[in-house]
Amino acid sequence: MVKSGPEWRSAEARAADMATTLPKQVARAQGLPGYGALAGVDAGSVTGAEALAALPVLRKGALMQAQAARRPLGGLTTVEASGFTHLFQSPGPIYEPGMADAEDWWRFGPFLRALGIGAGDVVQNCFAYHLTPAGMMFDNGARAVGAAVIPAGTGQTELQVRAAADLGATAYAGTPDYLKVILEKADEMGVSLGITRAAVSGGALFPSLREWYAERGITCLQCYATADLGNIAYESSPESGLIVAEGVVVEIVTPGTGDPVPGGEVGEVVVTTLNPDYPLIRFATGDLSAVLPGESDCGRSNGRIKGWMGRADQTAKIKGMFVRPEQVAELVSRVGAARARVTVTREDERDVMAVAFESEGGNEDTLASAVREILKLSGEVSIHPLGSLPKDGKVIDDQRSYD
Repeated sequence: MVKSGPEWRSAEARAADMATTLPKQVARAQGLPGYGALAGVDAGSVTGAEALAALPVLRKGALMQAQAARRPLGGLTTVEASGFTHLFQSPGPIYEPGMADAEDWWRFGPFLRALGIGAGDVVQNCFAYHLTPAGMMFDNGARAVGAAVIPAGTGQTELQVRAAADLGATAYAGTPDYLKVILEKADEMGVSLGITRAAVSGGALFPSLREWYAERGITCLQCYATADLGNIAYESSPESGLIVAEGVVVEIVTPGTGDPVPGGEVGEVVVTTLNPDYPLIRFATGDLSAVLPGESDCGRSNGRIKGWMGRADQTAKIKGMFVRPEQVAELVSRVGAARARVTVTREDERDVMAVAFESEGGNEDTLASAVREILKLSGEVSIHPLGSLPKDGKVIDDQRSYD
């Protein structure tokens, strides 16, 4: 393997590049709808992740409001000036731009190269091409590495099998489970397929499914991507963590806040893109993950995350009242605790709330009063030593059964 490209550069070279590009990206965003809180920020001082952590988080709700006020993209850019070739729609609705004729605009090329996909390969792309951007994202990445693409989309499995066989598909792109559907249909039809690699995303890749593919001679790797941001991180080998893509800055923060968690702890994934065409500064994905220590064994030098570990939006309705992670963050700040965790259970057909605080001291009556004031509910309060609460990213643990 030829180890060339930005994913192999030194940490020092990456930091130097970020120190140049990040201030420019913050400056582009200043004054745009949705980024009013950046108006007084010295963009030139935002040269790395530590400085970035002081800026406000941009949440999907704010982006939706900005887009509703100023179509189509909330004034973050203009279609006429940008040269965008495509406009997509995701649930919300949220609208995303794309430049399908630009070189690897969504950053999927390195992922496909890590899987060994390149010139001479034919990729059966089973991501949807209609309204949502996933199909075009992988299409653009496959073109960047020199592969041909069958724009298969979703459904019509018998036709998928025939196309894969007749056109000589060597690789698959799509959700983790749909390739299994195609292969089983091919077995049923008595058709032999030549797919040996699978690039998957958009769902959980269970170890048993990855092993099922391996038994059929198919290497299956996954990436973590969103419609708004494109590729965020990707595997270079099975179960080795996901390497953060070049062109983005990934932070892991306490849900409901913009505060980075200690290394290795679970928190919400917040991403800043360095793509000048579409600035997203500290965009909250609503997903949970954690940083992995060290570098990948493959030699790609950027940081790694564990991958998707659940949703950060832990809002729970307790006794008819919504309790949100943002309220728990306010509670922690108000009482001066290190952390807090709200646990919800059900007893005698009634909701029961308990609030555990990590603190060096404190008075339970004072804490209970703050809980009533901020959460608008009463519950059992307890104080625990620093570092003793679970480090799983949960600030609201809803243990009620909904079966």
